[in-house]
Amino acid sequence: QVQLVESGGGLVQPGGSLRLSCAASVFTLNEYAIGWFRQRPGKEREGVSFISGADGFTRYADSVKGRFTISRDYAGNTVYLQMNSLKPEDTAVYYCAATLKLWILYSGISTTDFDSWGQGTQVTVSS
Repeated sequence: QVQLVESGGGLVQPGGSLRLSCAASVFTLNEYAIGWFRQRPGKEREGVSFISGADGFTRYADSVKGRFTISRDYAGNTVYLQMNSLKPEDTAVYYCAATLKLWILYSGISTTDFDSWGQGTQVTVSS
């Protein structure tokens, strides 16, 4: 398993921006798919965005398309989630997760496909 550490959460006003970071305890992410998930109060954990470490392929949930951007540091082992135009409904604990199952990015994705998880970082969007 991979050790993952998220950072960058906090309190932001509606319309504001935050950048989350996910640092992995591996030399390279080339063999992994990395996902950002979130769990809103009273809701199930849901996938937000995903990136392939092999080819940079990305996927986004419809609710964040055009507002969030996932990227990775190709020189290292960090994945980022740039979140712009934040809304109160984006309030959640955000988790990053990793899997060696790169192929799932091209088909259905489930939380159970990911076997390494970070501890989560709180994002609160409120005025």
